[in-house]
Amino acid sequence: MDRELERASLVALLRRGDRPWSELTDQIESVGSAREVLENSLDGSGQGALFDTVPSADLDGVAAEIAGWEREGMRLVTILDEDYPLFLRLVHQRPPFLFLRGNPVDDDLRVAVVGTRTPTAQGTAHARAIAGGLAERGVTVVSGLAAGVDTAAHGAALAAGGRTVAVIGTGLRHAYPAQNARLQREIAEKGMLISQFWPDASPSKTAFPMRNAVMSGYSLATVVIEAAYRSGARMQARLALEHGRRVFLMRSLMTHEWAREYATRPNTTIIDGPDDVFSHLDSLVPATGELTWT
Repeated sequence: MDRELERASLVALLRRGDRPWSELTDQIESVGSAREVLENSLDGSGQGALFDTVPSADLDGVAAEIAGWEREGMRLVTILDEDYPLFLRLVHQRPPFLFLRGNPVDDDLRVAVVGTRTPTAQGTAHARAIAGGLAERGVTVVSGLAAGVDTAAHGAALAAGGRTVAVIGTGLRHAYPAQNARLQREIAEKGMLISQFWPDASPSKTAFPMRNAVMSGYSLATVVIEAAYRSGARMQARLALEHGRRVFLMRSLMTHEWAREYATRPNTTIIDGPDDVFSHLDSLVPATGELTWT
């Protein structure tokens, strides 16, 4: 299989815009070739209109654009590539591609630490203690680069000399929020940035829930520090449970009805502090037989 041709075909298919990305992802995986799916979408002459403004699938042009992205330090990984993250591949919300900037590693022990953009002082302290302790133990700390808890988690992991991954809700050419631009650059240098969006994609209300689904699928567990019902962190806790991943909820969250209900579900653990997370690390990596589609 020609990887460059497959990647160009996948990008061309997605840009066509006439089918949901999830549907295309399923078909591409089932067929095993984006090129074959693309060819079947064209008319008998192979010259069917693929884009509104482009008369046919200019795969050479798309391949050149992909090469340009890579020269900018944005590596494109598709669902057909062996280095697509294993645990993310197993969830229904897996995106057809990821843009990566930084230093990818093999599938490692990854724990997401998430929460509100406006944490209390205690919440910030918990986020730093948990993320810093995880990093010291060789665990990759995953978060969403938002203000508040996310920023505290990324910063603590870096301060501990560990590895952190930011799953962002924009394209890699954007820094959001703007005040985290320097942190975003540091994460790219010492860890990795992940985006499921085109490089120029701006922030949007629909993007961040999609980001949370990817963060959950990419991680083996999610720690929620502080979160209201209408929050991405609460949504990520729900998704993580649907994905069969472990969820850790700070005891202070038990003032919320949603947290009390989640606490009754399998794979949920109520924690009082960092040690309650650290004591469960050995149980987070599933055996091969436990890896199932969700």
